[in-house]
Amino acid sequence: MATSKVMLWKYKVNKEGLYPIVLRIIKDRKPKYIYLGPYVTENDWDNVNYEVKKSHPNSKRINNLILKKKAEASDILLEADSNNRVISSTQVKKIIKKGNKSISFFQVFQERYNDYIKLEKFSVAFSDESNIRNFKEFLNNEDISLSEITESLLNKFVIFLSTKENKKKQPYSSRTITNHLILIRTIYNKAITDGLIDRKNYPFGKGKIKIKLPESNKIGLEAQEVKGINDLKLEVGTSIFHAKNKWLFSFYFAGMRISDVLMATWNNFINGRYYYTMGKNKKVVSVKIPDQIIEILAYYEKDKRHDEDFIFPDMKTANLEDKRDVYRKLNTATKNTNEQLEKIGNMIKTKKKITNHNARHSFGNIAGDKISPQMLQKLYRHTDIRTTMGYQSNFIHKSADEALDTVVSQVV
Repeated sequence: MATSKVMLWKYKVNKEGLYPIVLRIIKDRKPKYIYLGPYVTENDWDNVNYEVKKSHPNSKRINNLILKKKAEASDILLEADSNNRVISSTQVKKIIKKGNKSISFFQVFQERYNDYIKLEKFSVAFSDESNIRNFKEFLNNEDISLSEITESLLNKFVIFLSTKENKKKQPYSSRTITNHLILIRTIYNKAITDGLIDRKNYPFGKGKIKIKLPESNKIGLEAQEVKGINDLKLEVGTSIFHAKNKWLFSFYFAGMRISDVLMATWNNFINGRYYYTMGKNKKVVSVKIPDQIIEILAYYEKDKRHDEDFIFPDMKTANLEDKRDVYRKLNTATKNTNEQLEKIGNMIKTKKKITNHNARHSFGNIAGDKISPQMLQKLYRHTDIRTTMGYQSNFIHKSADEALDTVVSQVV
């Protein structure tokens, strides 16, 4: 059973010697306190009726506020009990602070966004912010309550995204559209967890909006195409020269992620091995240094300033004490490198799109079924062998090709 009570909080006093009025909510013996705003003297507080005495000039207004907040708390607790819904004192506090009648979707998003900024997870925060910007555009920049997010609205939003173009004047991919829906669902789930809205209004799931990740088409380069990149003669020190080396650095280290390539430092090369911590999942990795990597390092060694210096030039000006600056420079370097890799694709005359991540696909494609899944799991740094099997299935075609030939050859 939950209880609520208005009281004068005598453990905190401001410079004028006034005390705050608080609403105390106790649920499962856990108290939470909501500051109602007004501060009064101890003499102006009625400890019997739990209200401000008439001697205070604003007693009527403050007492109306007290009655309103007590009623809100009672309504929330009664609604939870009648629906057999478990609700904590923390959830009650959040609902009252946000206003229970019309919980803003964007208010819940902002709380999640602020949390990620505090955790310095800028890639998640800024990606979410970009997707929410599209949702706001769809709503003509008007606010929307959680209860107004319906199946019909979400279906219209999907149509809106399907006809919208990205910064490159290209239509949004199915995966991008799905990511928008996943974010909205995540925010809605957070609101349910916080007790801000009942699950009965949930617009996702069976018979409603279903979210299914579209299969991605992972296409890697062939060995000859990788050799073509390796053999390219480019002007030393240019952006395209560095892009080529970063792509090869990634490929020869079994498809190292571009963020880890850009953050590679000299002091991690020890006794013929490269040791580093993956930025994505913080795994500690040790991998042999192939001869091809040594050739790449030979060029950059002349610009080495100290052992902790970055190998590639992109991050040399980054302020490592400022995580936001590091994120921005990584983002800019990744974008610029992809632009140069597109030019490299034209140079080697391939119809396949070459990107930073394509180095990982290319390694997988050339590995095919020649390397055991267990060994590939180590090279890819996957936690679960099933992830490796699923990833590698994109590049193992031999058995399927032979089966197809077996049938087709009989009718030729």
